[in-house]
Amino acid sequence: MSRYLTALRLAMAVAVSSAALASRHAAAAVYSISEVMHDLASPRGLALGPDGGIYVAEAGSGGSGPSVVLGNGNTAFLGATSSLSRLLGGVQERVLTDLPSIATAAGLDASGLQDVAFDGLGQAYGLFSFGSESSQRDANLGTAGANLGRIVRLPLSGGGVEPIADLASHEGLTNPAGGATDSNPFGVAIASNGDFLVADAGGNSFLKASPAGAVSTLGVLPARPNPLPFGPPVFQSVPTTIAVGPDGAYYIGQLTGFPFPPGAANVYRFDPTTNVLSVAHTGFTNIIDLTFDEVGNLFVLQITTNGLASATGPGPGALFKIDGVTGDRTLIASEGLLFPGSVLAGPDGALYVSNRTNAPTGGQVLRLTPVPEPSSVGILWTLLLMGSASARRLKTKGTLQCRRT
Repeated sequence: MSRYLTALRLAMAVAVSSAALASRHAAAAVYSISEVMHDLASPRGLALGPDGGIYVAEAGSGGSGPSVVLGNGNTAFLGATSSLSRLLGGVQERVLTDLPSIATAAGLDASGLQDVAFDGLGQAYGLFSFGSESSQRDANLGTAGANLGRIVRLPLSGGGVEPIADLASHEGLTNPAGGATDSNPFGVAIASNGDFLVADAGGNSFLKASPAGAVSTLGVLPARPNPLPFGPPVFQSVPTTIAVGPDGAYYIGQLTGFPFPPGAANVYRFDPTTNVLSVAHTGFTNIIDLTFDEVGNLFVLQITTNGLASATGPGPGALFKIDGVTGDRTLIASEGLLFPGSVLAGPDGALYVSNRTNAPTGGQVLRLTPVPEPSSVGILWTLLLMGSASARRLKTKGTLQCRRT
């Protein structure tokens, strides 16, 4: 009997210890991934609409119209292939079409509707990227391409697109690397006072635009020393996204410039009251988007894991969660994220990611759903039963041995 009780106590101790371990492990959530939107043309920014729909900006595939030379030296041709799509009630549809887009002849390097945001009244606003000098836009693209590089009001209830702020021709833009100004508005958020906040990947700056269209520069991300044995002595910062945190500060994600050193991308924090720019989080690679959920957790989306200039290839993207209370960092997903572009925390607890954002066809929106793990109580009882059974087997074995002697 004493041997049986000892075995049972040992089994219970192991069970409690294992349950505690399982409970601690449950903090690292597991997500299942499914495709919820498909056949998108260069899908970029995501937003939750007042109707509960998931909205995605499609930058398009350009066209065969007039052209401009992009900051990377490629020639991009104008077309009306950009659009805004929505997923509502399981139905995918394009709610706005025929918006301006520029891309190479192969449909790559697309600039068009880049991001979308809704204000507190449910009005939709769009950000058009550009990637070149405003003088080229004005001289070459005419009225058909006039909204590239601008914030616009999107007419979801009918009417035409209404331009609000011209970011590409903002007089305060500079090129920290020298040479001509290359504006590429890439991410937009709306502050509590109604101002638009924009990350300009071309000017390495983050901007503010009033609802009346006045644009000003809030700050410029500094160039940093290049740790790699190739490339220039410093690399440019290249902000790609901006988000308003639960503390009211603005958080800016850094892509980094060539040679895109792995682990060198930061999340910056800008205090709009003191105008102080600081580093909030480090150690990322090629950040492409940021978002907060309703309880203050920060999600950081990388477009690659190895760096855009890696000799072994850029690798898949990666999505991380930074706990809003503890600051703990957890990898949510990587496999299957192929040049992702935006992340949205849905009210249903799921995460949505735009995927294949460099593809003129076949772009996706993925839904990442938390998979509930067994509760620690259930694990405890299972292990107790297993331990009890083991103890009974031990008692039986001991009895048989006594009979043999």
